[in-house]
This record gives sequence, structure tokens and C-alpha cells, in this order.
Amino acid sequence: MKWQDLLAIVGNEPVFTPGFLASRVTRLADVRLQLSRWTRAGKLIQLRRGVYSLADPYRKIQPEPFLLANALKPASYVSLQSALAYHGMIPEYVPVITSVTAGRPEEVDTQLGRFLYRHVKTSWFFGYRQVELTPGQVAFIAQPEKALLDLAYLTPGTASQAYWQQLRLQNLQGLDIQQVAHWARQGGSKKLKQVIRHIDFLATRDEGEEL
Repeated sequence: MKWQDLLAIVGNEPVFTPGFLASRVTRLADVRLQLSRWTRAGKLIQLRRGVYSLADPYRKIQPEPFLLANALKPASYVSLQSALAYHGMIPEYVPVITSVTAGRPEEVDTQLGRFLYRHVKTSWFFGYRQVELTPGQVAFIAQPEKALLDLAYLTPGTASQAYWQQLRLQNLQGLDIQQVAHWARQGGSKKLKQVIRHIDFLATRDEGEEL
């Protein structure tokens, strides 16, 4: 495969894998070798084993960070502070994209950003949706209610009211407290039951401030 052939195939892809090329080439092993050479030449960025992006100036589309998070660990969804910031529920910029996975936890540092994966048991792996970030780029992101519960589930100290106050939650008017309570019961922990009360209090106060 020549460089121009690769550009013709993946030029409009934010990220790609060798498997994406499999139906278009006769010898995938040779392509893998060529990908390694183009990476060393600075034409490609290897985000992790088997996941690539075109380097500047060949890249036509800037990969969305949440799409990258999904691509680096397919069995995952963006959650915790990253999802809360996306939903406009916390004011801070979140430099590290945090996701939830039923696989092993890890941190992946790439040229295009840092990505943290927190482990949860398989029964807690739910409450996310596929969202279109920009035309042609989609990612699995936690629903607001689940992002809050994932944060509570995985973070020490979240049973206290002080934790949630310092988080400076906002725009809680549309939060489905009944859904939060339902999912919290599925978690089966006393801490999550306490968290429901704190979130309910903040959501009620937020509604009052909007009146």
C-alpha cells in the first residue's frame, strides 16, 4: 500500500485501526509493517497499539476527545467529571477525559490527550447513550444521572454534603431524581442512598434559585 492509497481510504476518518483496512488490502501483515514505518516517519500518530490517527498536516478531521476515549478502549463510556462538564453540570474545564469500563483500569497518555479509565463491575455498566459530537463523530457518554452516580460510586468522601457543595453543581433543573434513586438502588450501597438525599437537596435548591 502506498501513502496516497492510505489517505484515500482514511483521509476522512478521525481514527482508524488496521482492521478497518482489512477488506481493502490483500496482506494485512504488510500493511501493519507499513503503518509502523509511517508512524516513525511522523505521518501517523499511534495512539495505542492498533489505534492510529493521521498526523498534521494530513489530518482533515480533528478527532473529538470523547470519540478518542471510546476508540482507545471500546468497552467504555465517558462519565464522571468529563460527562458532567459535557452536560453543563459543573463549571470547570476537565483536562483528563475520564471513562468507565468493566475492563481493567488504566491511564492512557497520547499526543492527543490523556484518558483515564475507572473500573466498575459489569452490573454497574449501564446508563449511557450514543451522542453525536460533530457530524460523523459519535461517542458513548453517561446520562447526567448516571454520571453523578458513577462519581459517587467511585470517589471516596461522596457520602458527605460538603463534597457535593464544593463540586458546584449547576443546571440541575432537568435532572430526573427518580431515575437517580432507581439506579442508586441497583448499586445496593448505603453511601448511594445518602448521595440521593444530597443531590435531591441541591436539585431542589437549584430549581428554587431559578424562580
